[in-house]
Amino acid sequence: MNAAYWPPERRAPLPPVQHWTGASEALIRAASDPWVTPAEIDDFDTTPTYPDTIAYLERLSAASPLIRLRNYGFSAEGLPLTLVVASRDHDRALAARQDDGPVRVYVECGIHPGEIDGKDAGLMLLRDIAVGDKAALLEACDWFFVPVLNPDGHERRSAFSRPNQRGPREQGWRASAQGLNLNRDFMKAHAPETRAVLTLLNTIDPDLFIDLHVTDGLDYQYDITYGFQEGRYSASPDLSAWLEHTYRPFVDAHMTALGHSPGPLILAVDDRQPGLGLMLPAFPPRFSHGYGDIRHIATVLVENHSLKPVRQRVLGTYALLEASLQAAARFADALRSASQADRSRRPDTATLTWAMADMPARTIAFHPIESEFYDSPASGTREVRWLGTPAPTVETPVLGSVAGAVIPRPSGYWIPASEFEVLDRLRAHGVAMTTTREWTDAPVDMLRLGNLDVAGGVSERRIVLKADVVAVEHRHERFPPGSAFVTTDQRLGDLAIQLLEPVCADSLFAQGYVSGMLDPVEYLEAYVIAPMADDMLASDPALRAEFHAKLAADNAFAADPAARLKWFYLRSPYRDERHMLYPVARCAA
Repeated sequence: MNAAYWPPERRAPLPPVQHWTGASEALIRAASDPWVTPAEIDDFDTTPTYPDTIAYLERLSAASPLIRLRNYGFSAEGLPLTLVVASRDHDRALAARQDDGPVRVYVECGIHPGEIDGKDAGLMLLRDIAVGDKAALLEACDWFFVPVLNPDGHERRSAFSRPNQRGPREQGWRASAQGLNLNRDFMKAHAPETRAVLTLLNTIDPDLFIDLHVTDGLDYQYDITYGFQEGRYSASPDLSAWLEHTYRPFVDAHMTALGHSPGPLILAVDDRQPGLGLMLPAFPPRFSHGYGDIRHIATVLVENHSLKPVRQRVLGTYALLEASLQAAARFADALRSASQADRSRRPDTATLTWAMADMPARTIAFHPIESEFYDSPASGTREVRWLGTPAPTVETPVLGSVAGAVIPRPSGYWIPASEFEVLDRLRAHGVAMTTTREWTDAPVDMLRLGNLDVAGGVSERRIVLKADVVAVEHRHERFPPGSAFVTTDQRLGDLAIQLLEPVCADSLFAQGYVSGMLDPVEYLEAYVIAPMADDMLASDPALRAEFHAKLAADNAFAADPAARLKWFYLRSPYRDERHMLYPVARCAA
């Protein structure tokens, strides 16, 4: 049925919700107030368009020297990307960071534009800093705020965007104009919006990075949940500890005092079967908080609860943002000490892959909502129905991850000049490298790949590749001018490893940017290879035994003349020696 003929009463049904009231409601300005934000005017039933958002911010900037706007790039459709800088000294805020200067907090909203609570909360807090009583937040803190990271998706507004979210009335679309989920793009850096954010991170070098979302999934009592890479999986264990033991208690206390119910990041093992428990795995760096962690920035993923009213969610986000600015400033010394420790750490090993653990890593006291099951004629199975009533607290298992492939930490990598896309992305991330001006000989380890698996579909405009390292070959290689050596003895060394090791889930190989070695480009005609193969069979007993075993084990192979001749070609001196030889070379420790 066309959406135009889908009456409002037949919109996607949402579970019942409890009435809420809290002290944070005092933050709302009356509709008649000259500085009321667009969302406040109609009690958060709507959210402003991108042009209206920027217009409001321009008013604030004109009214207060504390607020400045900067264009930091353009979207795929050419919309300007706007950064708000809230600071008492804008020249200092936009200069290289000083360790004794104000702490720097970077907040981004609208990477998924339907999840836009952070934008409306940010406008309120910026208003209260500029023309209200919250300017003291900037005494020891510079705040960098992106109101809408994905403006193209933001302007693809619809009442039918997110059926599982309780407001606002119209919401933006999850993907960018290129069809990309930008919170999966941090490593491959395909989108112009992502490239612009990487430049921001390199320029600002924030102490604290917050990414604001609205979650899907289970119903529960918390109105805002948030989390970060847990210490057991973290590339920044000191920062993870600061977030857990310093940041979280402070933020939780502030939010609770204002009437909100903060909780940990909630991800169900199975949304249809809440009783199976929760999971909090090792997050790959394609996600903002995984990426921030591997860059050694304290990074928080915020997930407001989509089934709570938008008014409650926005006010809770305001409380979280205010508390985050306060926490970063109050505990700046401990935050920067943790950051320095993590940026200086050079572990002896590198974990390349993770898998879900069979047994729970721990349990948490979880505050659920009552539910029941019913038989759905549409799905043909039992579905969960949320009843809107708080259920008793239950000790719930949380599944985690176990390390998979682990290698000794390489000292560095050689990238040949021909791998343009690899070099381009390393530069976009800010990875330090030394570029050669002449041919350079180097002893290296080259990785021979096998068991190639090409995904059956397209994801994020890429065809995902998987392969195993079947051999490590010690070689002397010549690298042409323009090749680069990347040392892992640098702040972004851990990031470089994840980008360059082919078995990593978010490596540039896995995303299809290093694939030239997958196809053998030379071949022999059958009239040449057939007599050569016959001679190989007659003269090599071991090869003959291997061939007959292959025939016996693989009927399709036995029936395919071309496959049989290719088998001999690949064992001949004429084969493409660099077929399946990964071109990025590893240097041992």
